[in-house]
Amino acid sequence: MRKKLLTALLSATLIVASLTGCGNKGNDSADTTEKANQTEAASQTETEAPAELENVKLTVWGSEEDQSMLQTMIEGFKEAYADKAVFDISLGVESESTAKDTVLTDIESAADVFAFADDQLNELVSAGALQPISINTDAVIEACGGAESGSVQAATADGTLYAYPMTADNGYFMFYNKEYFSETDVQSFDKMMEVAANAGKKVTMKMDDGWYLYSFFKGAGLNLGLAEDGVNNVCDWNATDGKYSGVDVTEALLNIAKNPGFVSLADEAFVTGVQDGSIIAGVNGTWNATVAKETWGENYAATKLPTYTLAGDQVQMSSFAGYKLIGVNAYSDNAGYAMLLGEWLTNYDNQVLRFETRGLGPANVEAAASESVQSDPAIAALAQQSQYATVQRVGGNYWSPAETFGAIIVAGNEKGTDLQKLVDNMVEGIVAPIQ
Repeated sequence: MRKKLLTALLSATLIVASLTGCGNKGNDSADTTEKANQTEAASQTETEAPAELENVKLTVWGSEEDQSMLQTMIEGFKEAYADKAVFDISLGVESESTAKDTVLTDIESAADVFAFADDQLNELVSAGALQPISINTDAVIEACGGAESGSVQAATADGTLYAYPMTADNGYFMFYNKEYFSETDVQSFDKMMEVAANAGKKVTMKMDDGWYLYSFFKGAGLNLGLAEDGVNNVCDWNATDGKYSGVDVTEALLNIAKNPGFVSLADEAFVTGVQDGSIIAGVNGTWNATVAKETWGENYAATKLPTYTLAGDQVQMSSFAGYKLIGVNAYSDNAGYAMLLGEWLTNYDNQVLRFETRGLGPANVEAAASESVQSDPAIAALAQQSQYATVQRVGGNYWSPAETFGAIIVAGNEKGTDLQKLVDNMVEGIVAPIQ
């Protein structure tokens, strides 16, 4: 949030955020006095500088790759609010993928501000680790496309915004080499595999991975999600009474897996295949865009996921939409200033900087609409796929059964297991209560 918003907002809201950052803190008079002083200093108008600025200590966690960029952003924040407080902001390394586990090990000792993947939100909220965003909330939501946008939904639990959307590019789409494929070819998975097989090449996707496997079942209109307890799963992938059954999807997957133009590969093998020329298209994400671009050069392209053949029909593949978020620790001694910093790290200017520095797709809709972002094939492909994507909200018991099922598919169901039994076994594992 920019300085001009301080006068209007902080006098009313910063004291609330600071005093109620966590219900387990701030009940004694010493804490109350200290946080009231923070509010008094921070809410001075731009023309009424306080006689003595208070000292504010904050800790920020971000990925190793973001450290230099984050330091630049932090210095900008300190300069922007230099007339409100003297900031001592420490920067530490913590991957977004492991942030939840580290924070929940000791919430009170964790960083005041930290980045994390959106699929960790529910557990962080359930543990009381996240401060609800109570400063400039409506403006944050609007900047990211409104309450119904994917990034805001990813940062929301039970109608409350708990984090600042940072990136909107943690999803997947289809990379392809234009030397082999036309824009028409890449609309159909079958056609892509045909072209690849004729050229002695492969199209790839990691089929034994629940993150990617979801695209086929969701595309068929079958559902997976969290139960009302927010921990366990509900799943109807073994349904027999809809337009498409779980067996229909399984048969389609087996047909893809045995196609001579297809191979199931993990990230490392995808990169190797692109570089050695054996892979000419693949379902992957922005993290491998640089490799594809450098290898294929002017033939580098990307688009939404194709349709696949399901019970004789062409069905659009769905996907998980993934987001990276910035959260504020509910136990922060300076929750108000931590929220200011969280918003600063995800404002328009810094989302543009994040794209220019790291190639990460903005959650801020104005930044995402900029010419530089829209001209990036990978980000544009994600935007195309977004209308078929859903926010990833699944319990921990989803991943292993889906991986096991996918591995059986990749191997061609060597034991000849009845296909209904195959999907029944997977669903049984997915919906099993977490102990």
